[in-house]
Amino acid sequence: MKYSMLSLIVASVTLGSFGSANAAVETYDIDPVHTWVGFSVSHFFTKVPGYFSVVKGTVVVDRDNLEDSKVDAVIEVASITTNTKMRDDDLRSTNFFAAAEFPAMTFKSKTWKNTGGNTFAVTGTLNMKNVPKEVVLKVKSLGFGPGMNGAAISGWEATLTLDRRDFDITADQGVIGNNVDVVINVEADLRKPAPAKP
Repeated sequence: MKYSMLSLIVASVTLGSFGSANAAVETYDIDPVHTWVGFSVSHFFTKVPGYFSVVKGTVVVDRDNLEDSKVDAVIEVASITTNTKMRDDDLRSTNFFAAAEFPAMTFKSKTWKNTGGNTFAVTGTLNMKNVPKEVVLKVKSLGFGPGMNGAAISGWEATLTLDRRDFDITADQGVIGNNVDVVINVEADLRKPAPAKP
């Protein structure tokens, strides 16, 4: 009887650990339709907003320990939009982002540090115009749950302030500010496991 009880306990612990290990790590694909990478920068003393409309990437999380999370994102530079064609064309030109030569900017996280509640300081490498620079995003986990048609999603919010000169974007000094405030809102879809091979 004692042997049977001990076996049951060991089996339960083993199966529980195995199930947790399998279920702990989840990969979410950034939903470009419900993700927004916005920014604002001063023109003389008035803030002018804009955004990048094409972004893709993944967020890999262990919901039991979000400090083990990872994020990789790619933003299409030519998708920059400020609702003024002449300005957008200038921003895509060699005066600013040189989108033809550097079509994408990337971010890859290195560490996530909890800063209280559901907020994190996420340190990673932002590569823009082939200039890699370590930056720290203030990230908030907005939650996990059902989305459209009950599909599992996660939500995230991130902010940071960049100095555009760090990425060799220096045009129009005295007219355009150097500090760029960035706000990112991400909705990501839980990736479905690949079907088992017969």
